[in-house]
Amino acid sequence: MSFRLAAYAVCIEGERVLLAHHSSGNWTLPGGRVEHAEDPFDAVIREVAEETGCEAVVERLLGVDSRVIPAADRLPDHQNVGIFYQVRITGGRLRPEPNGETIESVWTPIPDVVGLRRSSLVDVGLTLARSRPATGHVEPVPVGGLLHH
Repeated sequence: MSFRLAAYAVCIEGERVLLAHHSSGNWTLPGGRVEHAEDPFDAVIREVAEETGCEAVVERLLGVDSRVIPAADRLPDHQNVGIFYQVRITGGRLRPEPNGETIESVWTPIPDVVGLRRSSLVDVGLTLARSRPATGHVEPVPVGGLLHH
């Protein structure tokens, strides 16, 4: 089984959320792998800057999501542990990720998210931002249709 620790930014302004359009065609939250010996708090700020061109500050921890993606979907089995932060954009301009996999970042009306081909991480992040569970844990989001791992 492979393992990945990642940090994701949930950036909401009014009724819009900042999404990153991945080269795979999926929309996702800005964020990604925490480097060896890197603090996830620092990683999420770095990832926002790399993927969107924007400067950000962490406002609070929203929660942690741990999921195993079975070998039927990805060989071998893969566990992803995602740390979700509420993040506020403080500067910069949206742009594609230079030499990266994010082809654009867009402020998206929250009601429009349901119609996008998106990573399940988007739904996890929005659920955490809305419900703010005391334990920081959200039930697994079913994958299928427009939702992808």
